Amino acid sequence: MVAVDVGAIGQDLARHWLVYASMPVIAAIIGYVTKRVAIDMMFRPIEFVGIPPFLGWQGIVPKNARRMADIATGLLLGRLLDPQEVVSRLDPERLAKEMEAPLRQVVEDVATHVLARYQPSIWEMLPPAVQRLVLSNVESRAPAVTLKLIEEVMADVESFVDIRTMAVENITRDKHLLNRLIRDISKAEFTFIARCGLVFGLILGFVQVVVWALTKEPWIMPIFGLVVGGATDWLALKMIFHPREPTRFLGLVTWQGLFHRRRKQIAADYGRLIAEEVLTADAVVEAMLTGPRSDRVFQLVQHEVQNIIDEQTSIAKPFVVLTVGSRRYQEMKASAARLAMARLRDAVMPAAGYASDVLDIGNTIASKMQLLSPMEFEELLRPAFRQDEWKLITVGAVIGFLVGELQVFVLLG
Repeated sequence: MVAVDVGAIGQDLARHWLVYASMPVIAAIIGYVTKRVAIDMMFRPIEFVGIPPFLGWQGIVPKNARRMADIATGLLLGRLLDPQEVVSRLDPERLAKEMEAPLRQVVEDVATHVLARYQPSIWEMLPPAVQRLVLSNVESRAPAVTLKLIEEVMADVESFVDIRTMAVENITRDKHLLNRLIRDISKAEFTFIARCGLVFGLILGFVQVVVWALTKEPWIMPIFGLVVGGATDWLALKMIFHPREPTRFLGLVTWQGLFHRRRKQIAADYGRLIAEEVLTADAVVEAMLTGPRSDRVFQLVQHEVQNIIDEQTSIAKPFVVLTVGSRRYQEMKASAARLAMARLRDAVMPAAGYASDVLDIGNTIASKMQLLSPMEFEELLRPAFRQDEWKLITVGAVIGFLVGELQVFVLLG
């Protein structure tokens, strides 16, 4: 057994009381700062900084943007949101009504453009009243055609809009958006991690005081710094997700992983962010008109536009074909379809407000999230940590070790 010289320890404490008093404070600071650094490294920098591929750093979240977007979108569309069920809440007639005024302007612009291009001499010779009559005839067909298009899209919405690809691409393209999604729903968790570093560091700092007083071993400081920086990172991350259900420890303390304890608030925040940032009416319309399945939409529009032209020229069609030629007539119909497709966004977007209110995507997601198992619920955030969390723990440990070495230099220098 090693004899302890209490008197010598007391003298050393009296002589270096300020140093001893600073140990728990420094340990607490190490714990807090390493957590803040670790949190910051999750999100910044947005792009890789350094010498690729290994000498440098990119925030863990933006680095793994596609993988995380795939996981989140898979869960979103697999368990939280059925696009067909959500779209069925819309009233096709009300949607067509919302689009009626802007649609009339689009139809008039398309008709005027096509007629002026392919029949300029005849169109310019017509009196204004006759021109208006021609346009009115075309416009009168627009509401019925619009309603038909809406009903066809709503009958099988996923054939016309690849929502999964749209969501993944939007999140991956805008890494700031992904950062916001993770940061906003996890503010409380990140604050908890930093505070854990402070508290755990302070506790270990008092242990460090005792061990240093008894041993005076130079390795004590860097080892404690390493433990404070690394182990507290690991412990804080575990306490966020575990245990998944409320569990009583030692018969004294009941604890549930913070992420699971805040389930209701997280669900509300997540639903709101998805509705406002990812599955917006503008994004859905953009995907419908320019996405991988936009050719289906174009085929619908082309078919209906060409039918209107054939109907409106049915009596005079032989004369029209004779005047412009059969090939030119087909070109005229194709041109009208392309222009109508290009202007479709102008007609659809005024209905966005009605659609957003009725679809109620945010509340739908939030309510469905309450039905997830704890493991499924955890997958909302856990992918942000799991694959590279060892790097965060390592960085915390290294910073703590270096600060410990600095303490030794101060004490023995």
